[in-house]
Amino acid sequence: MPMPTGIRGSIKSTKPPKAITVNSHDIHDYEERRERIPNAERKPSVTVMDFFHKEKRHSIASGGKGSNNPAKGSPKNSPKLAPTKPAKLAIDMESPPLVFYGNPSQSSGALLSGQLLLTVTDPDIKLQTFHMILVARVTNKRPITKDCLNCQVKDTEIFTWKFLTEPTHYKAGIHTFPFSYLLPGHLPATSHGELGHIDYVLEGRAVCAMSDTIAVSRTLKVQRALPGSDKVSVRVFPPTNLNVKVVIPSAIHPIGEFPVQMSMTGLIDNSLRNIQRRWRIRRMNWKIEENSKIISPGCPKHANKVGGEGKGILHEDTRSIGGDDLKDGWKTDYDTPGGEITLEFIAAIKPNHQPVCDVDSPTGLTVNHNLVLEIIVAEEQTTGKSSKGAMPTGSARVLRMQFKTTVTERAGMGISWDEEMPPMYEDVPSSPPGYARMEDFEGDLPADESLEHMQR
Repeated sequence: MPMPTGIRGSIKSTKPPKAITVNSHDIHDYEERRERIPNAERKPSVTVMDFFHKEKRHSIASGGKGSNNPAKGSPKNSPKLAPTKPAKLAIDMESPPLVFYGNPSQSSGALLSGQLLLTVTDPDIKLQTFHMILVARVTNKRPITKDCLNCQVKDTEIFTWKFLTEPTHYKAGIHTFPFSYLLPGHLPATSHGELGHIDYVLEGRAVCAMSDTIAVSRTLKVQRALPGSDKVSVRVFPPTNLNVKVVIPSAIHPIGEFPVQMSMTGLIDNSLRNIQRRWRIRRMNWKIEENSKIISPGCPKHANKVGGEGKGILHEDTRSIGGDDLKDGWKTDYDTPGGEITLEFIAAIKPNHQPVCDVDSPTGLTVNHNLVLEIIVAEEQTTGKSSKGAMPTGSARVLRMQFKTTVTERAGMGISWDEEMPPMYEDVPSSPPGYARMEDFEGDLPADESLEHMQR
């Protein structure tokens, strides 16, 4: 039955499909005839691919679908170019590294100087305002509210340079604006600790007549170098007679080693008749601890979480930045009166721990360091005056000592800025020293061979 026009249909055949038999000889004959066909008469199979590539290139050239270069009138995929600034700013530092020499109460500060470079790219621009500020930025890593930027970062303006008093025109080229400032010596040094950061940032800003803003910023690294000398500490451990004397430097550095000298006396106890008791070191370990503290205040919006403005939460953190275990290396002498053990070892801070120098900031961030020594001693006894055949008594003690150390930067060959200045006007003498009496010489020169060349 014929199907009506315009209507599609499908009829399932009820007859089973016929099996097609193929003779193997026919297949071999077909392969032989194919091999006899010359290569020139064969049409390469890549013709279809060439046609596909031609069609693809045609669609790309015409701006069709899938093209990276859309046709005119379709700005949806067009690249967006950032507007160019009429000028740019750069900061060129001229001063040496900013280092405070001495304690905060004694340091004379560090001299900051440089130039602010204004590079004008347009033929002419007009600046409405042009200034630069020095900011002390404290970042709290334990804020009251993690999502509040005011609780995390607090900026304090230290100094402001105003380069313009009225709107001014500048032509194309490079214009320099020198600046200088004496950083007070009581400021804390740059610090990046576990609980907070202290940074110093220079921020320059210029506003053009067309309300275009040109800005630049540069982070400064401020360091502090403290003088150091060896200090001697003595520790007593009652009820025993043990005395420990330790000699360590008062100031250590983040990079480098420092020696530690130790001597222990009062090892022998002869209170019992014909029995001598004495102490022997079994093991010793040392470590350098870094203690950090910070007070997290709340911003005016979240001050109610800490009980009002002016209050905060104290956070503390302690970590080890160096250490080692010693099982030998000391010298034991029981022949001296009371006995003596001497030891000297080299200690250092591990640089991969990123140590932080000592800081005591009024913003609430404090960092200090301690050298901790732990000595395990065991008691043993002998009979008579012989030192051989000592037997352990089973008594042992752990001697723990803690010494405050200061981690500071190296001063090197640097000196404070006020010590390298030339003499002031009032320090220069009025005139060179005068001679008592001077007279002109008249007459012949004396007969001296050394003066013959003067007569010629």
